[in-house]
This record gives sequence, structure tokens and C-alpha cells, in this order.
Amino acid sequence: MTSAAQDFQPIDSAVTPRFAEPATFMRTPYVPDRQGVEIALVGIPFDLGSTNRAGPRHGPAQIRDMSRLIRQVNASSHIAPFKLCRVADIGDAPVNPLDLMESIDRITAFYRDLAGKGIVPVSAGGDHTVTLPILRGIVRNGPVGVVHFDAHADTLDTLLGSRINHATPFRRAVEEGIIDPKRTVQIGLRGTRYSDEDIQYGYDMGMTIITMDDFEAMGRDKVIAATRKIVGDKPTYVTFDIDGLDPVFCPGTGAPEPGGLTMRDAQVVIRGLRGLNLIGGDVCEVSPPLDPSGHTALNGANLMFEILCVVADSVARGRKN
Repeated sequence: MTSAAQDFQPIDSAVTPRFAEPATFMRTPYVPDRQGVEIALVGIPFDLGSTNRAGPRHGPAQIRDMSRLIRQVNASSHIAPFKLCRVADIGDAPVNPLDLMESIDRITAFYRDLAGKGIVPVSAGGDHTVTLPILRGIVRNGPVGVVHFDAHADTLDTLLGSRINHATPFRRAVEEGIIDPKRTVQIGLRGTRYSDEDIQYGYDMGMTIITMDDFEAMGRDKVIAATRKIVGDKPTYVTFDIDGLDPVFCPGTGAPEPGGLTMRDAQVVIRGLRGLNLIGGDVCEVSPPLDPSGHTALNGANLMFEILCVVADSVARGRKN
């Protein structure tokens, strides 16, 4: 390991207690100037797109705190992301808590700057609206594929008269040519709906929708195989709404839906994305006011780590090519 890479190693909890030192994502160094960073861990404290139970603006802080429990090597894939890449917590994207559209523009500009510097983001929201400005910022050469874990399709045209909120980001992204619907896979959809039109847009546009009923019928291995085939070897983004999990694993979220993915399901499927051309990822909708115990944030931190592992593997492979 070079001395530069050594500078980016997380605090070792075998040497320094987990409860010591300021909280950063996975105890990585805090590098707000972004110098030398290959993968940026970013918080987005935004929930102006929430339509019922707010609170995800506090998600990044609690995820940082609970991520103290994460060590440095993935026990199943054996990926050691902090050895593969220079990973750092660069702080939070800027928001205006009194202005939704200004916040969206600020977040977009923040991620556009990261992309201009060749830095790959792995982020913690924030409500799921934030995936739209992230993608607006980082997608530069045509539409990308998306692997989307969620209880909800998030492809409504409007909700409560608004076109920008946590129920609309993937419809807007398709309309803007940011994501390729035919290379988009939605996993875990379920729950009651306003109507069947809630998810019809995805079918009409050619998205692959794997409902929880489909997931159970197919099993993890077939879901992974189908996802890999659909997104192929072109650039792909991974986004995980925490309510994709069954509420037993995520009581702290605004729109919990019974009968969802287990943490084990989620971990295995994310690990199955290894080898794809990944350009970043996020975990959204962790709402600490709804789960002060931190259980939801702990699972969010672990999902963020799983995404980091496959993204770091992709970045490292790209560096060699």
C-alpha cells in the first residue's frame, strides 16, 4: 500500500474504541477538500420531498454514528474497499431547508463538481427525492442503468400537485434522459397503492419490475442473474430505499410496507452486482425520529457498506483497464 493510500485508511476499532473520535461514515477520514479522494461518502440531509412522515434529513448523522460498528473487510465477498480505493467522508451536500427547488439545484451542483473531479459518490439520504439531483450531477454521457431497491416504484407524475418529490424521481430521470428504463430494474415493490397506475409507467417504459411476489417466486439467484443481464456492462447506478426492507428491519422510515426484503436478501443481491460497471449508489429514507434506537440506521449503514464494496471493486477494476 502506498503512503497516499495509507492516509485514507479508516480508524481501526481494534486500536481506537468505536465510541471514540468524531463520527464519520465507517470511520473513514474526513476530507472536505476532496483532495486525493476516489470514492466520496456523502450525506444529504434533505427531506423536503417527503409527503407524510418527515425526518430523513437526520438520516446521514445517525447513519454516520451507527457506521462506527462497521469493520474493514466484507466477510462474504472478501472485498476490502478501503484497501482497493481512497475512500473518505467529504461531509454533506448543501441544502436549504426552507426551499425544495433551491436544495435540488445545490445538490445537483455539488455532485456535478464531484463528477468533474472523477470522484465516485456513495451517499446517505435524505428522502428518495435526492437520487434525482445526484443523477443529474453525475450522468454526463447518455442515460445509465439503475438497480433500484424499494417498496414503491417512485414513478408517479405528480403527488399533491408536486412534480419533484420522493414519489417521482425515476419518472423525471427517464423524461430527462438520465436513466435508461430498459436498463432499470426495480426490486421489492409491494404494498397498497393509490391505483394500479402507480407502477404502470415503469411497465410502459420497459423497466423490469420485480415485485416481492416475483422475488419470492424467482429466488435470489434468478433475481441476480436477471439484473446482471438487464443492466449489462454499461454504467449503472444502485439506489436503495430503506423501505425496500421489511419493516422489522427498518421501523425508522416514513412509508413502511409489510412483507419486504430481509437484510440477508438485500446483502446477497447487492453482492451479486460485483463485476458490473457501477458509477455510484445511495441509501435513502432512514428517519431517526421514527427509530431513536438506531436499528434502521445500522441496517442503512450496512447496506451503504455493501454498495461501497461493489462500487470500490468496480472503480479498482476500471483503474486497471
